[in-house]
Amino acid sequence: MSANNERLRRARKVRMKIRELGVNRLCVHRTPRHMYAQITTADGSKVLAAASTLDKDLRQGATGNVDAAKKVGQLIAERAKAAGVEKVAFDRSGYRYHGRVQALADAAREAGLQF
Repeated sequence: MSANNERLRRARKVRMKIRELGVNRLCVHRTPRHMYAQITTADGSKVLAAASTLDKDLRQGATGNVDAAKKVGQLIAERAKAAGVEKVAFDRSGYRYHGRVQALADAAREAGLQF
């Protein structure tokens, strides 16, 4: 099994558990160049808020580092509050909880999201 297939298998397990809980989820996706985050309904049918390093405000400078991930975390928390979402489940999409994924989560918590 390739590393990406193993990551996707882990992600599926977590998503099924979040679906059982019935809470909105904060999904994170990372590439070497960018970070993406979106808040979806529990079943994944609708996106409530989204932010990424592709946004105009965050595009200047480096987009694939921890500082950029922190900015994405702050932005997704602001947009979630504007959409009326305060509590989410964190879906790290099978990525290890360190580096950019951890920075995004910590910034979102500091900005007011609860998970």
